Amino acid sequence: MARATQPVAEKNYQASAWHFAALLAGNATLALGPWFVRMADTGPVAAGFWRMALALPVIALLAWRARTPEPLDRRLALLVAAAGLFFALDLASWHVGIERTRLGNATLFGNAGSVILMIWGLIALRRMPGGREWLAMGAALSGAAILMGRSMDISTVTLVGDLFCLLAGVFYAFYLIPAQKARASLGQWTVLLLVGLAAAPVLLVIALALGEPVWPGDAGWWPVAGLALSSQVIGQGLLVFSLRHFPPLVIGVALLTQPAIAAAVGWLAFGEVLGLPDMAGMALVACALLLAKLAEPRATRAVAS
Repeated sequence: MARATQPVAEKNYQASAWHFAALLAGNATLALGPWFVRMADTGPVAAGFWRMALALPVIALLAWRARTPEPLDRRLALLVAAAGLFFALDLASWHVGIERTRLGNATLFGNAGSVILMIWGLIALRRMPGGREWLAMGAALSGAAILMGRSMDISTVTLVGDLFCLLAGVFYAFYLIPAQKARASLGQWTVLLLVGLAAAPVLLVIALALGEPVWPGDAGWWPVAGLALSSQVIGQGLLVFSLRHFPPLVIGVALLTQPAIAAAVGWLAFGEVLGLPDMAGMALVACALLLAKLAEPRATRAVAS
């Protein structure tokens, strides 16, 4: 997801109804990713490989159309390589977690990068958190404790799944830091292309090392093709088109549609029923994501510098 690097007051947001529709549709499309991972009969990490590999030709075309004259020097190449490595680790951890916990939990914890990036920005600024930031961290810890406690009640397997998804959120934050710096020079689609070229081989190696089936079996190609199309092409494309037109508050609220849709898919497709404690935990983590997004303009200036 794109990150703001200027104070909100300095930006002139000009969003149309099409931009708002694209923002919501992009988040809704990304929320379907965990369902495709569950439907695929490859291994979960192998599904991440196909997500990257099958999308590369389309992203290459979009990158070529939006290419910038900025050369890819050694510094930029290292930044993109680091971003690709962390994105591969993010997808590997997240997809393993998706197989082991509820889809709502997986999507919430997988988006924990917003809170982690806020904390990283505070460390870079060498300052104590403000009121909104303390609230974000408190809500994140409280919500995570409730959700993980509920997972432990179900099975240790679901608890392990939560932890894998939370680890994915850490990796995602460390993907965003070099990716944001590279985007300033290379543009969104070029960075997505180079990240995909770096991440796909890493995911394939991890899948093979884990002994996962890589080639689709009886389920066919539609789950991995749907994952690549929905998460890597349509979802990312709509967000690239829309994000720069909105302040952090609107982006944060739109982000919260992802866990809601994922939880609904989990209920409809897999019978994952949420009780009141689950809803309370999800609400707390969702509030933490929103507060972290609101704190983003100050925190990410230090990260991007």
